[in-house]
Amino acid sequence: MTKTKSTSKVPMGKKIAFGLGMLANQMFPAALGIFMVVLVKDLGFPTWMWSILYFLPRIFDSITDPIMGFISDNTRSKYGRRRHYVFIGAIIMGISFALMWQLYREDSLNYNFAYYLFWSLVFYLGLTIFSVPYVAMGYEMSDDFHERTSIMAVSQWIGQWAWVLAPWLWVIMYDPNWFDSGDVATRTLAIWVAIICALLAMVPAIFLKDKSTLDDDSLVPLTIKNIGGSLREILKGFKEAFKIKQFRKLCIATFFIFNAFNTVAAFSFFIIVYYLFNGDAGAAWIWPTLFGSVGALITTFLVIPIVAKISKTMGKKNAFLISQGISIFGYILLWFLFIPGKPYMFLLALPFFSFGIGGLFTIMMSMTADICDLDELNFGQRREGIFGAIYWWMVKFGFAIAGGLSGLIMLMVDFTPDAATQPEGAVTGLRFFFSVFPILGTAIAMYIMRDYDLTEERAIEISTELNKRKALKQETLKKI
Repeated sequence: MTKTKSTSKVPMGKKIAFGLGMLANQMFPAALGIFMVVLVKDLGFPTWMWSILYFLPRIFDSITDPIMGFISDNTRSKYGRRRHYVFIGAIIMGISFALMWQLYREDSLNYNFAYYLFWSLVFYLGLTIFSVPYVAMGYEMSDDFHERTSIMAVSQWIGQWAWVLAPWLWVIMYDPNWFDSGDVATRTLAIWVAIICALLAMVPAIFLKDKSTLDDDSLVPLTIKNIGGSLREILKGFKEAFKIKQFRKLCIATFFIFNAFNTVAAFSFFIIVYYLFNGDAGAAWIWPTLFGSVGALITTFLVIPIVAKISKTMGKKNAFLISQGISIFGYILLWFLFIPGKPYMFLLALPFFSFGIGGLFTIMMSMTADICDLDELNFGQRREGIFGAIYWWMVKFGFAIAGGLSGLIMLMVDFTPDAATQPEGAVTGLRFFFSVFPILGTAIAMYIMRDYDLTEERAIEISTELNKRKALKQETLKKI
């Protein structure tokens, strides 16, 4: 691997400021996923209502993301293209998240459904306004090949704490010493989550400065007419983005890994309760919580630093392939280490299992920043917002499909959540899919990425050419 001297080192303080935004970006959806159980368990929402509330806001989110990417990429402001959107989005997220959980049993089911749906849509709008320009800010922080991985590693390290802390909300919510019921708990906890996460989300907007774009003639004017007709530009951006084969590989590989992981993610709870503890949720105690929390701690302190080190010494593609290969080994171990009567044994598999998602986003977000340079070389535009929106649209698309596949698998194996006992073979079927489905998705992703060719050498060539273009443009402007 060619060694290069970085000319775009980012101070650790700025990396931490960006990472605190990632903590908010992950804590909001982590808490949301846990709180949503209250809708069915405590407030009596039928499953069809729950399904609408699960999918409709995410569909809305997938539509608004690319539009926000276009707006952010072409914003002229003395604050730059991103910061003010991040700040405004943080406020909208905080207010709407707190309000959407102020649900009371005394109100009618239809009222609670409509109330929650409205504030959920507002929340996802705020999430779009925040997250799309926020992710683009990370891509813009450095043009150095390895420094980009360092930035993403720090942000993912900080963001992983959301998944360490969020599972413990289960313990607090249903502890009678804390709250009488889950709906009472969420009304209070949502306010605290909203305040803390909104403040964290504001940090990048406050501390990550950006240059003014008021005089940037390369940006499309954001008139009402242009924004209304921006669909054509958005579709053009999508088309040009997918012309870049390296970006196609990133998106497709991420879709397979993330979709496969989330399809079976909830199965760990059922396997622990029904296989390890014979259906006794009380006896299972905090072991389902430990599965998620310990896994996130391992990702934070072990996986992310190791993946970042491998990336620097062996290249990003190899770091991706190695980390995903380790995760496959972890899924195999979990088949053997879920042992009735010995729940602590599955902890031995978590260091290997955690390399999957932990390695995925650390590497893929860094690779996407490299591809933004390639896009500028090919098309002459900086479109971090569009690329970030497309990439995360693939993530959200995979997450939505995973929800449907989870239900389909449980139907196939004849597993019924919350049933006192399960039919013979149902839990074994869940265990089979829990190991095999992610292995299959990961193996496909590794095959797709086997010939990824945007290496460090190529990235340096691209950066050098872009710098030459910028220098030539500046000289031309001086002559004028």
